[in-house]
Amino acid sequence: MKRKTFLRSGLAALSMVAVAALGACSSGGDGGSAGSGVTISLGFSQVGAESGWRAANTKSIQESLTAENGFKLSFSDAQQKQENQIQALRSYIAQGVDVLAFSPVVETGWDAVLQEAKNAGIPVILTDRAVDTTDDSLYASFIGSDFVEEGRRAGAWVKENFDGEKLSIVELQGTTGSAPALDRQEGFAEAIEGSDAKIIDSQTGDFTRAGGKKVMEGFLNSHDDIDLVFAHNDDMGLGAIEAIQAAGKKPGDDIKIVTIDAVKDGMQALADGKINYIVECNPMLGEDLAEIAKKVVAGEPVEKRIVVEDAAFTQEQAAEALPNRQY
Repeated sequence: MKRKTFLRSGLAALSMVAVAALGACSSGGDGGSAGSGVTISLGFSQVGAESGWRAANTKSIQESLTAENGFKLSFSDAQQKQENQIQALRSYIAQGVDVLAFSPVVETGWDAVLQEAKNAGIPVILTDRAVDTTDDSLYASFIGSDFVEEGRRAGAWVKENFDGEKLSIVELQGTTGSAPALDRQEGFAEAIEGSDAKIIDSQTGDFTRAGGKKVMEGFLNSHDDIDLVFAHNDDMGLGAIEAIQAAGKKPGDDIKIVTIDAVKDGMQALADGKINYIVECNPMLGEDLAEIAKKVVAGEPVEKRIVVEDAAFTQEQAAEALPNRQY
């Protein structure tokens, strides 16, 4: 996978990661490097199964953390509830796994369980979403996209293509308090600042197609002047398409739509002209997770922040990319 890596915390952070990893090797798990023939036990807590993106992300993780690749994967679905994730992480800690990994439902409220993992000598790898903590030593590495930049790129396209036009925008937010929802909102607002494009309403659709449809129905009932929808993911954008069509309007024409993710259903809608622009958020994080997990268990230094490289697509580019699209 193409990616950009950034080291935020210097050599001291790398030394800390190595110490934590060595502690994990001596914990109750199987421990060791896959290359040595010793299986790495890894407990993973997934947000849920709320979207096509999440399904692709789960598939990537499960196909990368295999027995053949040196892993014993324990996987749990939190069903978008933070309490379920915390319970799963504590269960993995009690089992004495070698590594913990999870994609946090929301940014805050993790310090206690992360401290428990640190006390147990179990390194933690964050995937897809970050946590808000004052102590970066509570996790070894974070693998994921730059959500602020995704929102910024979506807003930049809007500003570039509709500069000088008065544009009324409604925003379909992701899960309240989650990193992608907060960051994509920030980046988009930053990019359209100073233009005649204005956000007239913004509500959460919880990253689901059903949620996007329901919120869009409300927007259409409340506003007569909607020109564009900014959806924080493809699934909410696809739900908005259903609502717009049911209202007798043409998505992509009467009401423009910009989304983030670039999963197959979204890309097909883009190729069909129902969506106007998509910024990619690459879900294929499994290989990176496997690589980082092996390194922390071996006591090797790892990058504190790994930023996955994302593309962006117009209608023509989506049509060209679809035949070979992996997700």
